[in-house]
Amino acid sequence: MEKNMTSSGDASSGVWSAKPLADTEASSYRWVALFIVWAAFLLSYVDRVAWSTVAAPVGASLGLKVAMLGAFVTAFYVGYVLANVVGGILTDLLGGRLMLTLALLPLGVFTFCFGYTESLVAGIVIQLAMGFAAGADYSAGMKIIPAWFTRDRGRAMGIYTTATSLAVVIANAFVPSFSAQHGWSNAFRMLGIVTFVWGIVALLLLKNQPAKDQPPVRNSAKEMLGLLRNRNLIVLAIAGCGGLWATVGFGAWGNALMTRQYGISPVVAGSIIASFGIGAVIAKPTLGWISDLPGVSRKLISILCLLAFTVTLLVFGSCSTTAQFYLVAPILGAFSFGYLPVLMAQISDASGKRLAGASAGWTNAIWQMGSAVSPLAVGHVYGGTHSFMLALLTLAVGPLVGAVAMFFVSKHIARE
Repeated sequence: MEKNMTSSGDASSGVWSAKPLADTEASSYRWVALFIVWAAFLLSYVDRVAWSTVAAPVGASLGLKVAMLGAFVTAFYVGYVLANVVGGILTDLLGGRLMLTLALLPLGVFTFCFGYTESLVAGIVIQLAMGFAAGADYSAGMKIIPAWFTRDRGRAMGIYTTATSLAVVIANAFVPSFSAQHGWSNAFRMLGIVTFVWGIVALLLLKNQPAKDQPPVRNSAKEMLGLLRNRNLIVLAIAGCGGLWATVGFGAWGNALMTRQYGISPVVAGSIIASFGIGAVIAKPTLGWISDLPGVSRKLISILCLLAFTVTLLVFGSCSTTAQFYLVAPILGAFSFGYLPVLMAQISDASGKRLAGASAGWTNAIWQMGSAVSPLAVGHVYGGTHSFMLALLTLAVGPLVGAVAMFFVSKHIARE
């Protein structure tokens, strides 16, 4: 028994407690698992938003029209949507570790290849492949985290989703300046190499679940199809689609809109969007932690955040000076990403751990439909009107629809 137990307590009081070593190791390793999936999500998101940081200057050199600057972003998300449905199911079958590796290795290769793009068609094809390769990274993370975190799952989701907002900071702080000095092609080649290497790290170090857990039971086709009829998941899918319509649309166009409308340099615009990302980095774990507190309604937090996102987009649309953009950007960032960990925790709660991968996959596929369409929609609105406010108004429709949808989520989703 002594080999399998650790003891702690006060000898003078005669009170002792025993804790299995396996539980202690699992408690420590879960942060390693979270870091691995977090870093994978970070790199995946840097790869997908890197184009947006240099779209205006590089697009001109490639001969792209203004309305087509978002075409590469849309191509990525088309592939991402397609891969999420399949990737979510395969994640439950193969495990998060293997699927994360299968996402990162080809993503690294295709990101490297994007550095050789010389035309619109070639760029669209490679971005489509990048999106398809990256499609399982989210489902893999959503499978790993519930396996290692239970009562503090909201906090873990909050930390996990800081990857996307921190990626915005890193991409905007690094890619424009690196591209100015060494060329945008080399920036993508370097990102591809780093992504590929992290795929190997995930393969070698990531564990699917604690050793004490029972081997996963294979999900039946009937159970997976049942997820498509789960009302809470349907509504959460609609809400996330509306939110990401604006989140991704702003990420794709924020730099280019400020550069083209007000003549702000790409480096300064990147700095403004970086401050936008910092606001999100702070908000995500904070809101995730708050959503874990007893008696706190995740539904209400989601509604309030989406409504605040709508309003702040319109405020940003009324700005016209660098100082104003710097002031509003962090607040916009907090609301534009803050709803994500709360929605993700509700999806995990609504489906349960065993179906976490499949539910994350199909709901995220719906979410990313908004991501795929909004960059082109904003491009056509701005290309036809050259109105900064109308472009932001187009984005604001998304989170407003999401907030309305959240009213139809059950108040009593059980927390596993």
